[in-house]
Amino acid sequence: MNKKTKRILTSTFFLIVVILHVYGLLGHEMLAFYTKPFLMISLVLVYLGATKKANFWYVSAVFFSFWGDVFLLFKEQFFIHGLASFLFAHVLYIKISAEFLKKINLQKAAFISVPFVIFLVGLIFLIKDSLGEMLFPVIIYGITISSFGAVTLLNYLQKKTTENLWLFLGAIIFMASDNLIAINKFYEPKEFYGITIMLTYIIAQYLICKAMIVKDSSL
Repeated sequence: MNKKTKRILTSTFFLIVVILHVYGLLGHEMLAFYTKPFLMISLVLVYLGATKKANFWYVSAVFFSFWGDVFLLFKEQFFIHGLASFLFAHVLYIKISAEFLKKINLQKAAFISVPFVIFLVGLIFLIKDSLGEMLFPVIIYGITISSFGAVTLLNYLQKKTTENLWLFLGAIIFMASDNLIAINKFYEPKEFYGITIMLTYIIAQYLICKAMIVKDSSL
């Protein structure tokens, strides 16, 4: 099987899984439940089918994302496990993104971090009354994903390529998805948040995957 065929087959599989999952979110809960674990499985197949040499750290990040998805299927019992899984995924995404940086200017990095810090503080202030014992884990998670956003922005500003833009947008949309989870769980639950959370999550992971495919193909 040649590379082009692999890319077509894996991309088609991923698209089918996404369509079925979104359809499930619109009123078919069992379909959404059973397709969710296949989101990251199909996405990593897209990545592996398009690259000659896989990035171990990226595959590991998708692995932790997979377990995050699985744990959050049972969020009443395993929410903290899902949070921890995605925390590990974001730490790996930070590691990967930081390795793309040619140099790190601490003053510029601090300046870039300001809007992320302001947004995180605002979110914590909004939901703090409902966090209880989850306050510390949520703060740690918020700092981690905000760092992912800041590092990808710094990376894009250093080299304004399409793949770096995809990586940055992936991080920002991932932040949006996670912020909606926090608002939905700890502040103001709304039914439409569910599909919005998953759509932004899928788009974010796909953009990160596209960026990694281009970067790993250029090595």
